[in-house]
Amino acid sequence: MDETMILIDRAHQGDKEARDRLVLDNMGLIWSIVRRFQGRGYELEDLFQIGSIGLIKAIDKFDLTYEVRFSTYAVPMITGEIKRFIRDDGMIKVSRSLKEMNMRARTVRESLISLLGREPTVEEIAREMGASKEEVAASMEAGAEVESLYKTVQKQDENGLCLMDKIEDENQDQEKLLNHMVLEGLIRELEGKEREIILRRYYENQTQTQIAKALNISQVQVSRLEKKILRQMREKF
Repeated sequence: MDETMILIDRAHQGDKEARDRLVLDNMGLIWSIVRRFQGRGYELEDLFQIGSIGLIKAIDKFDLTYEVRFSTYAVPMITGEIKRFIRDDGMIKVSRSLKEMNMRARTVRESLISLLGREPTVEEIAREMGASKEEVAASMEAGAEVESLYKTVQKQDENGLCLMDKIEDENQDQEKLLNHMVLEGLIRELEGKEREIILRRYYENQTQTQIAKALNISQVQVSRLEKKILRQMREKF
């Protein structure tokens, strides 16, 4: 196991120092992706912060059994996070100061989720940022994504794609609604442990390690079951 894999394994065990080291080691990768979006009307430093969130998600979601380099897995995660930010930012216009605080809050939130193993409260995010909970709440509300059938739920699979991204975008409301209904139906058809794995993984933002602990099985078993379930769902689609 090379050094990157060792650090990822330690990060999954809650080692904040290992996680910070991974972020530091991959700053060049984030910047290489950020520069692709130059000239879009956004400060590159802002996009770097968003890309850092994508990297943190890649660290948390990376399965050590994957037969790919971490950088190969991280690139679409980082790119996707930046693209979603640009897409959603155009829907709601807010002040520069609120945008900056929202980006800081998002970064802190992702770090606390990994550290605490759960969704942090507004008070915890505010305390970490050194801001008031009212300011943080306002920034998070202002930066919230517009609800849609394709709203990002921040639950990525082994290919770095959101679950809803698996549905082809036909740009027609009726087809989007039908696809959404089919996806919900497929999830309802899953039984017991399989449904719990998908809900925990894609709707509660839990890592495979967290799911394995909750279900009292190994992380490798969770990985295999997840891949099998997704394959079956694709076939039914």
